Amino acid sequence: MNQAGWFVYILKCADGSLYTGIAKDLAKRLERHLEGKASRYTRARLPVTLVYQETQPDRSAASIREAAIKRLSRPEKESLIQSA
Repeated sequence: MNQAGWFVYILKCADGSLYTGIAKDLAKRLERHLEGKASRYTRARLPVTLVYQETQPDRSAASIREAAIKRLSRPEKESLIQSA
């Protein structure tokens, strides 16, 4: 189990779009995405690739960070991914 808390992650979908989410167990969540069982958005855009991740201390912080990333423009998200 992730001792650091929660993960905020970005997936790149087969159509080139980016999906941002949070998870307590990132490996399990990625597996669910790849099975088409995690999100309606990604299910229609398989396969997906994990392109960014960061840890947050708790679910609240992860949700706040997820919302902040979702507000970024596409170029800003790509810059974040490149900086990782």
